[in-house]
Amino acid sequence: MEQKLAELTARVEELESRVAFQEDTLAQLNDVIVTQDANIRAMLARLRELGDKCQDLSFELQGGDKGTEDKPPHY
Repeated sequence: MEQKLAELTARVEELESRVAFQEDTLAQLNDVIVTQDANIRAMLARLRELGDKCQDLSFELQGGDKGTEDKPPHY
């Protein structure tokens, strides 16, 4: 009986160790995801800016008058 109790105790300790390791791994992965999300949001904002600049340059190269086509200040 004591041997079974010792085996069960060892198994529980092993499982607790695995759970702790998995929780740590999940926390690390979450940190990576948060960082990647911030980077993606920044890149998307920069891509929008570059797209707007590209459109403005294309419009100017086609002889358009940029002054009459400006977006309102809230954009």
